[in-house]
Amino acid sequence: MQKNWLSRERLLIGDKGLSRLADATVCVLGLGGVGGAAAEALCRAGVGHLILVDHDTVDLTNLNRQIFATMDAIGKKKIDAAKHRLYSINPSIQLTLLDTFYLPDCREEVFSYAPDFIIDAIDTVTAKLDLAQQCGMRGIPLISCLGTGNRFDPSKLTVGTIEETTGCGCPLARVIRRECKKRNIQKLPVVFSTEFPAQGICSDDSPTGRHSPGSISFVPPVAGYLLASFAVRSLLKLK
Repeated sequence: MQKNWLSRERLLIGDKGLSRLADATVCVLGLGGVGGAAAEALCRAGVGHLILVDHDTVDLTNLNRQIFATMDAIGKKKIDAAKHRLYSINPSIQLTLLDTFYLPDCREEVFSYAPDFIIDAIDTVTAKLDLAQQCGMRGIPLISCLGTGNRFDPSKLTVGTIEETTGCGCPLARVIRRECKKRNIQKLPVVFSTEFPAQGICSDDSPTGRHSPGSISFVPPVAGYLLASFAVRSLLKLK
């Protein structure tokens, strides 16, 4: 099967490249609009083993941007929705599903699978920072996604280092940049947007007056594809 369905990719990276990806293990933390797109792109690229980490369930509000979200999947665990879709693409892929959020007390389970590369598509600042520190200490390459909410223009998404996010207008980037400096985390690869976020609209039924970031179908997945591209190019030693 692999020879047939990856024939177009073979023309791009050759048999050696396909073999390298088939032997690779990539961990994707977070299966939302960004992480879900990254996971599917890695699957379609022929990565042999994916570790998928998420504790959330598919919600109706995920339908507008999350690749694993369908009407049939509502209420199911995101890792299970991902499993169903990814096996329908490549039945031979090895999937390790971790029904948890990344936290310091469960990090060893993630690292026990010896990932060759890690993609951070999680939202929690403390988790992102812990992950960056741990990857640095263990010598595991990592790329982290910053904020994609309240943006309309996917062409403004780019890959750089955390230091290069200065002035991008992303509140998450500002916090991560400051905390990385405190922890001496340098040159962390990130996907970020140079588009200043739009002013969010508070939901009428929000009891606290606070609102989640607005989102649209065509921004988070592009961030996910950039993450997957960076990971694949790293595994192939193309960057």
